[in-house]
Amino acid sequence: MAGSVGISIGSRCTFTECASWRHPATTENKRVENTVADNEEWHVDLLGEGSSSPVLGYTPAGTLSEVTGQTPGMRRREAISGGRFGATRLWMGENDVAGGVSSANHHHGDSETGIYVARGNPVFVFLRNGVEERISTAPGDYVFIPPFVPHREENPGPDVATVVLARTSQEAIVVNLPSLDAPIDIPTISP
Repeated sequence: MAGSVGISIGSRCTFTECASWRHPATTENKRVENTVADNEEWHVDLLGEGSSSPVLGYTPAGTLSEVTGQTPGMRRREAISGGRFGATRLWMGENDVAGGVSSANHHHGDSETGIYVARGNPVFVFLRNGVEERISTAPGDYVFIPPFVPHREENPGPDVATVVLARTSQEAIVVNLPSLDAPIDIPTISP
């Protein structure tokens, strides 16, 4: 393609090359509006050793790590984290719940959590005004879990349910609880 830079998945590119990369399925440039100069402070932490340009992180399918916070009844796998790529405000991964299984009750501390349902029909259970509430989902749905909200995932179907997770922390915060109404210590911030 004329004007495109030859960048393949898993390869390194300079910020300028990555910023003008053209996806093979489109003729449109996917150009980043800000330059390195505009974002120099943010990009400093992303520089590869011996490089003057940011380095993209890449986690191929099937290489996610289970060395992350776990909850009984589910299996979390880490794709992007502080430990893996130096992320400072993002953790991403996947979670499986086997058919007919419910996870233990838990929360994710001060992290906000965004969930994308990739496969199956997981049910997200939490308390609203002391009453158990259930959100039934299907592939393509999104769920938002605010900080410190106790919840659990259930999979009433026969097949594995898989979700993609994004959290506003660099590591997976997982606080397992004996019940949805267990007391939670929420830190207070003094002015």
